[in-house]
Amino acid sequence: MELVEGEIHVAPPANGEHEEMVSELSGQARDHRRDLARYTGIGLRVPGASGSGRVIPDLVLAPRGSFADRQEWHDPSPVLLAAEVTSPSTAANDRVRKIRGYARAGIPVYLVVDREAAHIVVCTRPSGDDYRQKTTYKVGDPVPLPEPVGFTLDSGQL
Repeated sequence: MELVEGEIHVAPPANGEHEEMVSELSGQARDHRRDLARYTGIGLRVPGASGSGRVIPDLVLAPRGSFADRQEWHDPSPVLLAAEVTSPSTAANDRVRKIRGYARAGIPVYLVVDREAAHIVVCTRPSGDDYRQKTTYKVGDPVPLPEPVGFTLDSGQL
């Protein structure tokens, strides 16, 4: 269950294709950035339109030990990248609403793998409610992830 822009959202379990993509993203991050931890299912508190939001990104990259506690909902300040793989039930949140929360939280890189549109959006330079730069790539093309992430995603493997 997530609280996004003041609305409660309950999503059904992800399908196999979704999980394969998240697994591939995580594996490529591991291969390129062994210094970072990869978190799936971590709860983050992000600023919402009316107070605090609660989101569970599909994948988070952060320095190892960033969430080594027993809290369920965490401060997002250590997060270097949040990634979402769209599903029919979550696509609107992933494409629009979560951008606002992640930008407000100052997360440097937000990656959206949009399965329905067959493209990947890399959002960088958070400012207020949005990211100043959004670059779209076709699935299959190399996807450069800027610093502080700093590697090129092989989206042909997704």
